[in-house]
Amino acid sequence: MENKHVERDLESRSPWSLHGDKGKVSLQSPEGKVEAVLTVSGSKSLTNRALIIAALAEGTSVIEGILRSDDSFWCIDALTRLGIKLEVDGNKVTVEGGGGLFPLVGGELYVGAAGTVARFLPGALAVQPAGAWKITGSAALARRPLSPLLDALSDRGAEIQMEKEGSSLPYLLKARGLQGGNVILPGDTSSQFISGLAIAAPYAREPLTIAIKDEVVQQQYVEMTLDMMAAFGVVPHVTNGGQAIVIPNGAYRGRSIVLEPDISACCYFWALAALTGGTVKIEGIHAASTRQPDIELLGYLELMGCMVTRGEDFVEVQGPEVLRGGFTANMKSCSDQTLTLAVLAIFADAPVSLTGAAHIRKHECDRISAICEELGKLSITVDEKPDGLTVYPETPVPATLDPHDDHRMAMALSLISSRIDGISIANPGCVSKTLPDYYERLQQLGFGITFETWGGC
Repeated sequence: MENKHVERDLESRSPWSLHGDKGKVSLQSPEGKVEAVLTVSGSKSLTNRALIIAALAEGTSVIEGILRSDDSFWCIDALTRLGIKLEVDGNKVTVEGGGGLFPLVGGELYVGAAGTVARFLPGALAVQPAGAWKITGSAALARRPLSPLLDALSDRGAEIQMEKEGSSLPYLLKARGLQGGNVILPGDTSSQFISGLAIAAPYAREPLTIAIKDEVVQQQYVEMTLDMMAAFGVVPHVTNGGQAIVIPNGAYRGRSIVLEPDISACCYFWALAALTGGTVKIEGIHAASTRQPDIELLGYLELMGCMVTRGEDFVEVQGPEVLRGGFTANMKSCSDQTLTLAVLAIFADAPVSLTGAAHIRKHECDRISAICEELGKLSITVDEKPDGLTVYPETPVPATLDPHDDHRMAMALSLISSRIDGISIANPGCVSKTLPDYYERLQQLGFGITFETWGGC
């Protein structure tokens, strides 16, 4: 394998990463069906929301069930560099909140490849009465858009000094407190801009109203943010059919909270049940109440013939003998699972079209282009479209696949090995962004796993 063709950003791998030195993982199919009862760590999205709100809160918070991943590590590291006292004990973090103030009012904050931290932290900095921080991150994160959020913060009183053309990392943020009033943000690029401003808004000088133009991409993530704010004692008011959010002045109060499992991670294991005709039960989930939008994948699994049981504290998926295709899925709400469903479609009995996911072209990589490119290496016919793709089922050929340094690409492409041998994934360490032990979990489920270091592949 020619390493130079595989993009990798090893700098963004945290001490919680497991396979940063690995150049390739070769996977062998499990014998028979995947049958398992699993637990999964807490949601990445909930983890970083809870950490930043707890850091702003008055008093002590105990957050249990965090996802130990690169994104969570860099969030904790940034808060520590701001003078917030955090104690990490396994999957539990104790946070001594700063009461809206960060003790250290200057320095450099590296956020790795964590889009949530890059979008949630600037607002929390901007509400400080004084301070100057240089924000840096990975090369991949520097390509992701930030301008709507930074423009809004500049309009409300922060000074943003960009180091290069465009509104992306790195930049210098100088805080002078944040004015309230009315702010307009787009909803069609990323819901994280809305969440980032909302989290900080209680500490603005006056109440702040976020008016949202265009339909919000993945509205559930905004609702998740508002729920977390309310859990810590500040209750926003949603008006205009969800297109405006009024956030009162106030202060978060420290509390103890247990995070629900990461549904995005769960989806890969449910997909294994679908692909092998097996049964995977994941405990700790109440499907009817979760705000995590990737729970919508369950409906598409049912459409493909799976039997889904939604219990009060678990979700179980039983795969069919033959996966059904012949449908179109709008992935706008659960777009992180576009890649998972594209892999499932390879083994369906008719083509599957995925639409509504244009925004994932601006994630860790251009995910639409990347998945089409990699499925092509397997001799799978794919039609690429501006907002999605159509997959035509065929028998894939063995190949080494490049995840484009994208954790979701790597995890989704690895699922193919449940049905055929000879699949290898380059740069497997990229899964540490959200699920560092993904390949260890596959091994526990019966997959053969062989790693090679960069020098050996």
